Amino acid sequence: MEFLNLTHHFLIAMPAMLDPYFNRALIYVCEHNPQGALGVIVNRPLDLTLAKLFEKVELELRAPGVAALPVHFGGPVQMDRGFVLHRPRGDWQSSMRITDEVGLTSSKDILVSISVSGEPKDIIMMLGYAGWGAGQLESEVGQNAWLTVPASEEVLFGQPPESRLPTAMQMLGVSFAQLSDVAGHA
Repeated sequence: MEFLNLTHHFLIAMPAMLDPYFNRALIYVCEHNPQGALGVIVNRPLDLTLAKLFEKVELELRAPGVAALPVHFGGPVQMDRGFVLHRPRGDWQSSMRITDEVGLTSSKDILVSISVSGEPKDIIMMLGYAGWGAGQLESEVGQNAWLTVPASEEVLFGQPPESRLPTAMQMLGVSFAQLSDVAGHA
């Protein structure tokens, strides 16, 4: 089977996905290679704001306009660790390049920058991530567990969390009402 790179794609959980972590989830795939995949759920805000999170990590949040931003549940792996999906990509200590414009950073230097200057401008702060071993994501896609669509930075950073999933589905021309929870195989 030929390798399909789903980096910078959205995964849309099919209705049959009963796992509470992923039911009705929109996942942004940050890295996908033959060794596995890493993604973050981008439509699950927690009952936690940036102001409260920064208070917990003992950082003073001085930048205007970011205190009320929600922290998201990024996935069930390392839920005690923070990740920032951001644009522009910038140059941070521990950062993954996803595209020329988008990065995922887990180092404290980005938090300091957000607290002082509110930069990078476009951010989604999350706790945890979703991960797949070698061949696991390809197998799940082949079993119709996920719909895939090339990602849009406008959906990520220009939509509120509750609009991201329906907007990504519109990119495919479908809605949840049109999807069956049983996949057919000819």
